[in-house]
Amino acid sequence: MKTTKIGSRVRNLREKASLSNQELAARTGLSESFLEQLQENDVYPSLGPLMKIARALSVRLGTLVDDHTGQNPLIIKKNKRTKEIQTHHGKNHPTALNFYSLGRGKSDRHMEPFFIEIFPESQTYKTLSSHEGEEFIVVVSGEIEIAYAQEIHVLKAGDSIYYNSIVPHNVSCKGSEPASIYAVLYIPE
Repeated sequence: MKTTKIGSRVRNLREKASLSNQELAARTGLSESFLEQLQENDVYPSLGPLMKIARALSVRLGTLVDDHTGQNPLIIKKNKRTKEIQTHHGKNHPTALNFYSLGRGKSDRHMEPFFIEIFPESQTYKTLSSHEGEEFIVVVSGEIEIAYAQEIHVLKAGDSIYYNSIVPHNVSCKGSEPASIYAVLYIPE
Protein backbone atom coordinates (compact mmCIF):
# COMPACT_ATOMS: atom_id res chain seq x y z
CA MET A 1 0.00 0.00 0.00
CA LYS A 2 1.30 3.45 -0.87
CA THR A 3 1.99 5.83 2.02
CA THR A 4 0.13 9.10 2.36
CA LYS A 5 1.78 12.04 0.61
CA ILE A 6 1.98 14.41 3.54
CA GLY A 7 4.14 16.83 1.56
CA SER A 8 1.31 17.35 -0.93
CA ARG A 9 -1.18 17.95 1.88
CA VAL A 10 1.14 20.49 3.53
CA ARG A 11 1.61 22.31 0.21
CA ASN A 12 -2.15 22.34 -0.50
CA LEU A 13 -3.01 23.59 3.00
CA ARG A 14 -0.24 26.20 2.84
CA GLU A 15 -1.46 27.47 -0.53
CA LYS A 16 -5.09 27.46 0.65
CA ALA A 17 -3.99 29.66 3.57
CA SER A 18 -2.14 31.93 1.10
CA LEU A 19 1.17 31.38 2.89
CA SER A 20 4.61 31.28 1.30
CA ASN A 21 7.22 28.78 2.48
CA GLN A 22 9.00 31.72 4.09
CA GLU A 23 5.88 32.64 6.10
CA LEU A 24 5.31 29.02 7.11
CA ALA A 25 8.95 28.79 8.19
CA ALA A 26 8.50 31.89 10.37
CA ARG A 27 5.35 30.46 11.97
CA THR A 28 6.88 27.05 12.67
CA GLY A 29 10.50 27.87 13.43
CA LEU A 30 11.50 25.31 10.78
CA SER A 31 13.85 26.17 7.94
CA GLU A 32 12.52 27.05 4.51
CA SER A 33 14.73 24.39 2.91
CA PHE A 34 13.28 21.74 5.25
CA LEU A 35 9.72 22.77 4.34
CA GLU A 36 10.58 22.69 0.62
CA GLN A 37 12.08 19.19 0.96
CA LEU A 38 9.00 18.00 2.80
CA GLN A 39 6.62 19.38 0.17
CA GLU A 40 8.59 18.55 -2.98
CA ASN A 41 10.53 15.38 -2.15
CA ASP A 42 8.17 13.72 0.34
CA VAL A 43 10.94 13.64 2.95
CA TYR A 44 9.06 12.84 6.13
CA PRO A 45 10.23 14.22 9.46
CA SER A 46 9.42 13.07 12.96
CA LEU A 47 6.09 14.02 14.50
CA GLY A 48 7.48 17.13 16.24
CA PRO A 49 7.93 19.16 13.03
CA LEU A 50 4.62 17.85 11.64
CA MET A 51 2.83 19.07 14.77
CA LYS A 52 4.42 22.52 14.39
CA ILE A 53 3.27 22.63 10.76
CA ALA A 54 -0.26 21.51 11.68
CA ARG A 55 -0.51 24.19 14.37
CA ALA A 56 0.82 26.89 12.01
CA LEU A 57 -1.77 25.86 9.40
CA SER A 58 -4.54 25.73 12.05
CA VAL A 59 -5.32 22.06 11.45
CA ARG A 60 -5.12 18.89 13.53
CA LEU A 61 -2.12 16.61 13.06
CA GLY A 62 -4.62 14.04 11.82
CA THR A 63 -5.53 16.34 8.92
CA LEU A 64 -1.99 15.93 7.62
CA VAL A 65 -2.27 12.15 8.02
CA ASP A 66 -5.78 11.61 6.64
CA ASP A 67 -8.72 13.54 5.29
CA HIS A 68 -11.52 11.05 5.87
CA THR A 69 -14.87 11.70 7.49
CA GLY A 70 -15.52 10.53 11.04
CA GLN A 71 -16.41 7.02 12.11
CA ASN A 72 -17.70 6.20 15.55
CA PRO A 73 -16.68 3.80 17.00
CA LEU A 74 -13.54 3.41 14.95
CA ILE A 75 -12.11 -0.11 14.79
CA ILE A 76 -8.79 -0.83 13.11
CA LYS A 77 -8.08 -4.54 12.69
CA LYS A 78 -4.39 -5.44 12.96
CA ASN A 79 -4.30 -6.87 9.43
CA LYS A 80 -5.95 -3.70 8.05
CA ARG A 81 -3.43 -1.17 9.43
CA THR A 82 -1.94 1.04 6.76
CA LYS A 83 1.42 2.76 6.88
CA GLU A 84 0.70 6.50 6.98
CA ILE A 85 4.10 8.07 7.55
CA GLN A 86 7.67 6.91 7.01
CA THR A 87 10.45 9.01 8.44
CA HIS A 88 13.90 8.98 6.94
CA HIS A 89 16.71 11.47 6.90
CA GLY A 90 16.97 12.25 3.22
CA LYS A 91 15.58 10.89 0.00
CA ASN A 92 18.06 8.02 -0.38
CA HIS A 93 18.38 7.11 3.30
CA PRO A 94 16.77 4.04 4.91
CA THR A 95 13.51 4.35 6.82
CA ALA A 96 13.96 5.17 10.51
CA LEU A 97 10.31 4.87 11.63
CA ASN A 98 7.00 3.65 10.18
CA PHE A 99 3.84 5.20 11.63
CA TYR A 100 0.48 3.41 11.40
CA SER A 101 -2.38 5.70 12.38
CA LEU A 102 -4.91 4.03 14.66
CA GLY A 103 -7.20 7.06 14.52
CA ARG A 104 -7.49 7.39 10.75
CA GLY A 105 -11.12 7.89 9.86
CA LYS A 106 -12.21 9.49 13.15
CA SER A 107 -12.24 13.17 12.26
CA ASP A 108 -13.42 14.40 15.69
CA ARG A 109 -10.55 12.85 17.63
CA HIS A 110 -8.60 14.68 20.34
CA MET A 111 -5.76 12.18 20.53
CA GLU A 112 -3.43 10.79 17.87
CA PRO A 113 -2.91 7.04 18.44
CA PHE A 114 -0.18 5.26 16.47
CA PHE A 115 1.50 1.89 16.15
CA ILE A 116 5.13 2.68 15.31
CA GLU A 117 7.93 0.48 14.01
CA ILE A 118 11.31 1.90 15.03
CA PHE A 119 14.41 0.78 13.13
CA PRO A 120 18.09 0.93 14.19
CA GLU A 121 18.57 3.74 11.61
CA SER A 122 16.67 6.01 14.03
CA GLN A 123 19.79 6.08 16.23
CA THR A 124 21.72 8.15 13.72
CA TYR A 125 19.48 11.21 14.02
CA LYS A 126 18.60 12.08 17.60
CA THR A 127 17.38 15.65 17.36
CA LEU A 128 15.22 16.63 20.30
CA SER A 129 11.85 18.16 19.51
CA SER A 130 9.11 19.65 21.64
CA HIS A 131 5.47 20.61 21.21
CA GLU A 132 2.46 21.27 23.38
CA GLY A 133 0.65 18.29 24.81
CA GLU A 134 1.39 14.90 26.26
CA GLU A 135 2.57 11.52 25.00
CA PHE A 136 2.00 8.01 26.29
CA ILE A 137 4.11 5.14 24.92
CA VAL A 138 3.99 1.38 25.52
CA VAL A 139 6.83 -0.75 24.15
CA VAL A 140 5.54 -3.82 22.30
CA SER A 141 8.83 -5.37 21.17
CA GLY A 142 12.55 -4.64 21.22
CA GLU A 143 14.15 -1.80 23.15
CA ILE A 144 13.79 1.94 22.74
CA GLU A 145 15.77 4.87 24.04
CA ILE A 146 13.98 8.02 25.08
CA ALA A 147 15.93 11.22 25.49
CA TYR A 148 13.87 13.51 27.72
CA ALA A 149 15.55 16.84 28.49
CA GLN A 150 18.95 15.79 29.89
CA GLU A 151 17.83 12.27 30.85
CA ILE A 152 18.12 9.02 28.86
CA HIS A 153 15.64 6.19 29.52
CA VAL A 154 15.84 2.69 28.04
CA LEU A 155 12.53 0.83 27.87
CA LYS A 156 11.85 -2.81 27.00
CA ALA A 157 8.75 -4.74 25.94
CA GLY A 158 5.94 -4.11 28.42
CA ASP A 159 7.44 -0.87 29.76
CA SER A 160 5.64 2.44 29.35
CA ILE A 161 6.30 6.15 29.69
CA TYR A 162 3.96 9.14 29.95
CA TYR A 163 5.41 12.63 29.64
CA ASN A 164 4.76 16.28 28.89
CA SER A 165 5.90 16.78 25.31
CA ILE A 166 6.75 20.47 25.79
CA VAL A 167 10.02 19.14 27.26
CA PRO A 168 12.52 18.41 24.44
CA HIS A 169 12.50 14.69 23.66
CA ASN A 170 13.41 12.01 21.12
CA VAL A 171 12.42 8.36 20.69
CA SER A 172 14.80 5.97 18.93
CA CYS A 173 15.62 2.29 18.67
CA LYS A 174 18.17 0.91 21.12
CA GLY A 175 20.52 -1.71 19.71
CA SER A 176 20.60 -3.54 16.39
CA GLU A 177 17.09 -5.04 16.40
CA PRO A 178 13.93 -3.12 15.38
CA ALA A 179 11.43 -2.16 18.08
CA SER A 180 7.71 -1.40 18.03
CA ILE A 181 5.53 0.77 20.24
CA TYR A 182 2.01 2.05 20.70
CA ALA A 183 2.03 5.82 21.14
CA VAL A 184 -0.83 8.15 21.96
CA LEU A 185 -0.29 11.88 21.52
CA TYR A 186 -2.57 14.51 22.97
CA ILE A 187 -2.22 17.93 21.41
CA PRO A 188 -4.42 20.68 22.85
CA GLU A 189 -6.40 22.71 20.33
